[in-house]
Amino acid sequence: MLFANNLPGLVYVHPLIMPPADRNRPHPNGEHPAGKPRFDGGMSIGEGSVVTEQPTVALLGTGIMGEPMGRNMLAAGLPLRVWNRTASKADALVEHGATLAANPAEAVAGADIVLTMLADGPIVRDTMREALAGMSGEAVWLQMSTVGVEHTEQLAALATRSGVAFVDAPVLGTKQPAEQGALVVLASGSADATTRCAPVFDAVGGRTITVADTAGAGSRLKLVANAWVLGVTNAAAECVALAGELDVDPALFLDSVSGGALDLPYLQVKGKSMIEDSYPVSFPLHLAAKDARLIIEAAGNADLGAARAALAHLERAEQGGHGERDMAALYRGVRD
Repeated sequence: MLFANNLPGLVYVHPLIMPPADRNRPHPNGEHPAGKPRFDGGMSIGEGSVVTEQPTVALLGTGIMGEPMGRNMLAAGLPLRVWNRTASKADALVEHGATLAANPAEAVAGADIVLTMLADGPIVRDTMREALAGMSGEAVWLQMSTVGVEHTEQLAALATRSGVAFVDAPVLGTKQPAEQGALVVLASGSADATTRCAPVFDAVGGRTITVADTAGAGSRLKLVANAWVLGVTNAAAECVALAGELDVDPALFLDSVSGGALDLPYLQVKGKSMIEDSYPVSFPLHLAAKDARLIIEAAGNADLGAARAALAHLERAEQGGHGERDMAALYRGVRD
């Protein structure tokens, strides 16, 4: 949490706003608790207090994840410029103080951090080809979209050719954690570049895990985590569908595992959505299908039967017209 003071462009960060458990616990493997001040470029104003100049952020992509992330950056006092292909999707951020740019090059001009949060690798690549010409050589490209292994490598190479620092930092979490500033950031890149991105990580995330000092490691970990999410979602859909075939109330399945070792909050939320056949969007099904393809493409010799089954059901549901609904509509690919 950040408190604005009366110095322009500066914020006051006090460690005592952290819960005691977070202030005192160790940080293994580069993990930092939410609220821990981590941006080291500031000047001391007293023991336990830090003042830091806030970096200007250019946010390219204000969709279901980018828009709430932008709100949290504004709430943290970060100067924010925004661009989106559909400009109206940035209206809410502009109302909260962001500056709308007409194109990516205009958005990034003079920005300290350029954050891409777009649908897939080709869109990120095409957007940044336009933006890079306007970026300062001192700026950091913070790539937080989920684009998989191959596209991350290509984007990192594009950054290197353009002479800008590149941080790969996809996030775990969907719409609600993004709104709450509770995403888990999986950061990888040079220590200097990731440290410079810390104000953004603190604004959008509840935790930041520094995966490695080489960009790309964050995206690899994201694929592993997404494979788990897809497996759980697909298993929930199959169990709900099986209950129906056996004339069992599927709500009894959720009740039978509730509170025990087999329970998951995610299972309860998505299972209830499937039972009610109601899919308010936390993460769109068509993007979940994209992520499933990235996982399968990266699998190598691993036999990812669960991921393949999930993709088959997602594609069937998408063909049935459910692509813009929440990924829990995978259930329609099992049932229909």
